[in-house]
Amino acid sequence: MYGLIDWLKLGRRRAAGPKSLAWICAIFVVILAPMASTFAAPQNLTFKIPPVKIPFTVKDQTASITASAVISLVSQDRDRDVFKLELSADLADLQQNMTGLLGSQLDKDDHCGERITIQHAALVPADPASVATVELHYERWACVKIMGKQQAKKLVGGNAVIPVKLTPGVEENNTELRLVPEVGTIEADGSLGELLRSGTVGATIREKIRSAILSAMQKGTNLSATLPPAAQGYATIESAAFKDAGAGRLMVVLDGQLRITKEQAQMLSKQVKERMAAR
Repeated sequence: MYGLIDWLKLGRRRAAGPKSLAWICAIFVVILAPMASTFAAPQNLTFKIPPVKIPFTVKDQTASITASAVISLVSQDRDRDVFKLELSADLADLQQNMTGLLGSQLDKDDHCGERITIQHAALVPADPASVATVELHYERWACVKIMGKQQAKKLVGGNAVIPVKLTPGVEENNTELRLVPEVGTIEADGSLGELLRSGTVGATIREKIRSAILSAMQKGTNLSATLPPAAQGYATIESAAFKDAGAGRLMVVLDGQLRITKEQAQMLSKQVKERMAAR
């Protein structure tokens, strides 16, 4: 086998000939081509994580969010392979169970206080956000003693429609979804409208709507629930957005990154193949 010095000596001996330049270029192709292939990243290395159904509870009934992921190689060096991560969660089941979900969190029947009944709730896409529209009946009661007996008196009551825009984001730990709520124009009967717009009642209801929806979505976008073990703990989320998947079906898409060793990448490939075979 020729070494590098031998090839260069041979090149000098051939330099006097008319094809010297072509010969020298050929030498460097022979020497450098294998080295270039050693550092080149595999093309189109992509892992498709099959859908996983992640359950959540609504009034003692189980619903689910279906999540899947695509992991694509971006770059690699001696120590780490860097992948682009895209996790998609289908929220159709959550949409169908919105009334029950919010009712379990907001329904209230305080004899001497608030009485709240969620009549209907809907969640629709508004790319890149979503809008939860909640129809409810609200009453506030106070109890007084008359002739030694406690009696309840209704102070205010009526029906209301509360739209809440939910803009997705990423928590500071870069592993969890967050939602920023913004209340739209509230439609309400009489003095109830003023109470919901300016008092703490509206803010409390808005926060409960946000937290109830977020709790279910965080379960459905939990990285550990979707990704194989080789990728768990190494993935981060950089951005989040709601998408209209057609016919008003809501999806949330999380974009992020995965940094793992070459050994972990090999294990990831094996685990994905096992999941696909088990389907």
